[in-house]
Amino acid sequence: MCGFVGYINEQNKIGNIEKNQITNMLKLIHHRGPDDTGFFNDDHIVFGFKRLSIIDVENGKQPISFENERYWMVFNGEIYNYQELRKTLKNIGYTFQTSSDSETILALFSHKKEEAFSDLRGMFAILIWDKKEQTMYGARDPFGIKPLYYTNGESEHELYFASEKKSFVALENNKSLNKEALHHYLTFQYVPEPLTMTTDTFKIEPGHYFIKKKGEGLIQTKYWEPIFKPSQGNLETSSKQIAQTLEESVNCHMISDVPLGAFLSGGIDSTCIVTLAKKINPDIKTFTVGFEQEGYHELNPVKQTVEALEVKNSYYQVSVTEFIEELPKIIWHLDDPVADPAAIPLYFLAREAAKHVKVVLSGEGADELFGGYRIYKEPLSLRPLSTLSNSGKKMMNFIINRVPQKVKGRNYIERGLTPIEKRYIGNAKMFSEADKFKLLSQYRSDYNYENITMPFYEQIQHLDDITKMQYIDLQTWLRGDILVKADRMTMAHSLELRVPFLDKEVFRVAANLHPTLKVDKSQTKIALRSAMKHIVPEHIVNRAKLGFPVPIRHWLQNELYDWAKNLIMDSQTDYIFKKEEILQLLEQHRKINLHESSMFKSKGDYSRPLWTVLTFMLWHQIFIENVYEFDTTMEHSR
Repeated sequence: MCGFVGYINEQNKIGNIEKNQITNMLKLIHHRGPDDTGFFNDDHIVFGFKRLSIIDVENGKQPISFENERYWMVFNGEIYNYQELRKTLKNIGYTFQTSSDSETILALFSHKKEEAFSDLRGMFAILIWDKKEQTMYGARDPFGIKPLYYTNGESEHELYFASEKKSFVALENNKSLNKEALHHYLTFQYVPEPLTMTTDTFKIEPGHYFIKKKGEGLIQTKYWEPIFKPSQGNLETSSKQIAQTLEESVNCHMISDVPLGAFLSGGIDSTCIVTLAKKINPDIKTFTVGFEQEGYHELNPVKQTVEALEVKNSYYQVSVTEFIEELPKIIWHLDDPVADPAAIPLYFLAREAAKHVKVVLSGEGADELFGGYRIYKEPLSLRPLSTLSNSGKKMMNFIINRVPQKVKGRNYIERGLTPIEKRYIGNAKMFSEADKFKLLSQYRSDYNYENITMPFYEQIQHLDDITKMQYIDLQTWLRGDILVKADRMTMAHSLELRVPFLDKEVFRVAANLHPTLKVDKSQTKIALRSAMKHIVPEHIVNRAKLGFPVPIRHWLQNELYDWAKNLIMDSQTDYIFKKEEILQLLEQHRKINLHESSMFKSKGDYSRPLWTVLTFMLWHQIFIENVYEFDTTMEHSR
C-alpha cells in the first residue's frame, strides 16, 4: 500500500523546478507511505513514490523498472494472484529480481501491454511509463478500491496524476469549486465519480485503463464491468459456492510480510472475515469502535463473538470532544467532502489498529454484492402497486392526487407507482431538487441527479428491481462513499485495508444469485447468511445490519449545536447557500423530541441533511478559505 504522484510535460524537459514540485506534492501524502521515498524522471515525466512496505519489504522499492529500463512503474495496492502470474511468466522465459507483486505487474505488462490489467486480481492504481514509445499507461482496479486522480497543468502540455487529490494543492494553479459536483453532492452526500469538488480535476473510473500518447489526449477504456446474471440457483448450492469462494478470497487477502489484523463489528460481514481469517492465523487481532451514547456501539455482540472465536480484541470509545477536535483533519484526509458520519468512527478505529498491525481486513462490499441493505426489500413490499397495469396505475394516480399529503399510506402508494429509475438513486438521498432550489443561491436544473443515475439504469433495463438497486449502489454509493472513507481513513494512519468481499471471484458467485436468495420481506443477505450459518457464531447469523451508527442527531441538539451554528455563520459560503434556510433547519432539528435509545430517523430529524451541509462548509474552510493548516509529514513515521 502506497501513494504516488506522476507528471508529464510533453513540450519541455524536466528540470529542478518540476522535481521540487513533485517533492512538495509527495509531502502531502506522506501518510500513505512513511517507510520509503523514491523518484524517477525521464526527459518528459517524473514519478514520485511513498512506500508502505507490506510484501518483499527489503526489495520491493518503487519506482520499479523492467526490460532494461524500458518500462517504469509506480503502483498502489496489492495483487493477490501475483504468485500464479509470476509462475506462468517464468514458464515462458521471464526472470525476476525481486519477490514483489509490482515486478510481476511490469513483467505481465511487458508481455500483454494494456490487456494485462484484466488479469490482475486485487486492488490497484497503476502508472506505467514506456520510454521507447514515450507513452503513459495507467489503470484502476475493478471496484475502485484504490484512488487515482488526474488534473491538467498550467499549459495544455502538462498532466498530473496522484493517489490523493490533496497533492494538487501544492500546484500553483489553484482550481475553483465545481458547481455541478456541489449539486450532486447535496443529493448523494458524496461527489459521484469521475467528478471531484474541484474543476478540471477528475478520477480515473474503476475498471478502466488509460493511454496517454505524446500529442494526444488521455484515452480511457473500460476493461471490466460488474455484470449481474441472476439465475434460478438453489440455496444449498449457492451457499456452498459462497462459502468456498469467500474462504479462498480471505486466504488470498492474508498474503503479507507484516502484522495483519481485522476490523470487527457486531454484524455478519466483518464476523465472516474474522472467522475465516482465524483459520489461517489463530492469533489474529481484531479492533472495534463505538460511542458513549447508548445504542451507538456494538460492544455486547462483539464481546460474544470474541469469546466464541477466542480472538484478541481492542475496543476504542470515541468521545464527542475528540470527535470535534479531529473532524477538520478527517475532512482534510477525505480530499472531497463525504457526509457519511461513519467516516469518523472509522478514522479512530484505524488509529487504534495502526498501533498493533500494518494491514487490516474489513467487510466492505458484502451489502452491495449479496443484498444487505434494508431498502432492497422495498420492491417486494411495493409489488402490489408496481405490477399494476398502466390503466390501473393511471387510476391510482388520479385517486392519490386528491388525497391530502399527510394521510397515512399516501407515500407508500406514490412510491409504488413511481418507476424505480425515478425513486432509487442509491443508498442515501439527502436533498431533493426542490430542496436544492430553496437552499442554493444559484440552483441549476441542468445539474439534475438523473445525469448520474440514468446512464447506469439504461444499461440494466433487463434486470429485476432488486438487482438494479445493487448495480446502482456498486456504481455510485460503493465507490463514491464506502471505499473513499475506507481508503482515506485507514491510510491517514498508514494502515492498509483489504476487502475480501470485493474480489472478482466472489463477485462472479454473487452476480448469479437469484433475487430470492438475496432478500425477502423479513431478511437480507439470505444466501450469505446461509453460507455462514455453520461457520460464524450463532448470535451473529441473523443479526440485523447496524453499520457504524454515529449520534450526530443527538449531538446537534446539544454538544454540537453551538459549533454547528458558528460554522454556518463563519463559513464564507454565502455565495453558495441561503444560510437562513440552513439555520432554520438547525433550529427545527433542535426542537424535536429524540428518544435516547432510538437510532432511526424521527419526524423532523434533519441531522443528515444538516451534516451534509456542515461537512461541505468545513471542507470549504479547509480547501478554499485555507483556514486550517495540516502538517502530517512526520506523524505516522514508523
